[in-house]
Amino acid sequence: MNAIKETHFNFEGQTNFYKGKVRDVYTIKDQYLAMVVTDRISAFDVVLPEPIPYKGQVLNQIAAKFLEATSDIVPNWVVSVPDPSVTIGRICEPFKVEMVIRGYLAGHAAREYAAGRREVCGVQLPEGLKENDILPEPIITPTTKAAVGHDEDISREEILKRGVVSEADYNQLEEYTRALFKRGTEIAADQGLILVDTKYEFGKVGDTIYLIDEIHTPDSSRYFYADGYRERQANGEAQKQLSKEFVRKWLIENGFQGKEGQQVPKMTREIVYSISERYIELYEQITGESFIKSDQADVIGRVEKAISNALASM
Repeated sequence: MNAIKETHFNFEGQTNFYKGKVRDVYTIKDQYLAMVVTDRISAFDVVLPEPIPYKGQVLNQIAAKFLEATSDIVPNWVVSVPDPSVTIGRICEPFKVEMVIRGYLAGHAAREYAAGRREVCGVQLPEGLKENDILPEPIITPTTKAAVGHDEDISREEILKRGVVSEADYNQLEEYTRALFKRGTEIAADQGLILVDTKYEFGKVGDTIYLIDEIHTPDSSRYFYADGYRERQANGEAQKQLSKEFVRKWLIENGFQGKEGQQVPKMTREIVYSISERYIELYEQITGESFIKSDQADVIGRVEKAISNALASM
């Protein structure tokens, strides 16, 4: 199966290139970013050896759909989506905080709560909650990048005290975050899903704040299936999640959790194909649309041509 493992393009006006875990990002004339969402897949902070066909297309198209569906709330960085696996957008100066918003006690917040802490990022949590319970109202629990590169929890008060973001801008970020989460929750409910928590990243050009990066994808968000949620909670059962957790589960079952000395299990053609099919299922469940597979005959050539043509018309 053909897939985008890595790219090595050289576009007219290209001034920089950055290779992330799953994205190849080309800077054009220090004004635009051409982002190729590759088919690389990471888990436990490790990029796995085999790419997953159509994974990049799945993530790119989900993000494009939801950026378009929220463009009336906040302008976003996207200029065009010239290929199923590519987004071209304006360069923004990113705010040094990620706006994490939670509607349920899950993930990191649940672990903090279980450890006895009743305050997360300066937000007080009530007594008597259990994992995956709905919160009285959605809470914003920002993170910022520490000096060593790890995310760290931070409160609104600390953000303002450190001058990470101005008070006026931060108030706007909070307003956008709540409105985006409300819209995402409504869209998810239409598909029989619960948007549990997610994160948004913002940047600025001049005086205008833009929504940047992907939103509401299974890599940046946590979803529960609404059907049976209350029964599972009442019975103390684990919630049925829509995420890439199945990949982590397969790795754990085969003795890999990213720890020193561990080897990534062999990714057979059957395993790669099954992961690809699951990502396509994620797409269809989240969007409510049938997934149309892109032409894989010469996927690298296709992507390069699409970006070149788009840049020539800008």
